[in-house]
Amino acid sequence: MKLSAPKQNTWWIALIVAVVGIVARFVAIPVLTTWSFWIVVIAFVLLLLSTFVKGL
Repeated sequence: MKLSAPKQNTWWIALIVAVVGIVARFVAIPVLTTWSFWIVVIAFVLLLLSTFVKGL
C-alpha cells in the first residue's frame, strides 16, 4: 500500500472543518454543538481518505 500526502486544498478544508467542530464544542452554535464530535471525526476521515486516494 502506497500512501501519498493530501493536496493542500484538501488539508485546508479538513483543518477548517476540524476547527469548526472544536469551536462548536465550546461555543453554543445551535445546529453544530450537538454534532461537534462527528464534525471533527469527518475532518479526520477526510484526511485519512486523502492519504489513501491519490489526487484527493
